[in-house]
Amino acid sequence: MNFRTRRQEEPEINLIPLIDVLLMTLIFLLVTTSFAREARIRLKLPEAGGETRLEQEAVRVVIDAQGHFHLGGAALADPAPDQLRRALKQAVGGREDPLIVIQADRKTPHEAVVRTLDGARRLGYARVTFAAQQSAEEP
Repeated sequence: MNFRTRRQEEPEINLIPLIDVLLMTLIFLLVTTSFAREARIRLKLPEAGGETRLEQEAVRVVIDAQGHFHLGGAALADPAPDQLRRALKQAVGGREDPLIVIQADRKTPHEAVVRTLDGARRLGYARVTFAAQQSAEEP
């Protein structure tokens, strides 16, 4: 019988595989991370070129920079959607398939233009167009 005490081996942690796994995880995270940038879209409103020919019977809806509506030269007191539809219907009169021209300032709130488009659509007017500034390059 051999009663000698065995020399205990010191436990050893091999760090190389651990470092490999950590580096691979770091590389994976760097590759798949989407770096958030604040999106700033620069818009240039288009300029229209060519002929500017409008029908005499066009109904003009003018919207200023503050979102105030003017129909037929008169200011609309209440810009609520139902009031706008009522004023549009009155301005159109009995004409069938009228042309509605929206003249909006470049700083007009988007909501005002969409409200006008929606009002015309709900009344069944399909011919809606926008007035644009003529390009300076055109003769």
